[in-house]
Amino acid sequence: MRTHTIQLLNLALDEARRKGYEIRREWLDGEGGGACEIRGRRFFFLDLAQEPSESLRQILAELDMQPRELISG
Repeated sequence: MRTHTIQLLNLALDEARRKGYEIRREWLDGEGGGACEIRGRRFFFLDLAQEPSESLRQILAELDMQPRELISG
């Protein structure tokens, strides 16, 4: 299951990059990542302290997508 989640997360991050997000991986001590815009640049921060499933949930919510859209597209 974890491998499948990581594969989906990688697909979601690729989609975010296509949509103009810069991906940053940071240790945020489990506080959670998320999207923000700084000086006109869009970022998505991944909290390295979180489980991949939580990061996947966050990026899918930001992209307004479902996991099945990543593998059907």
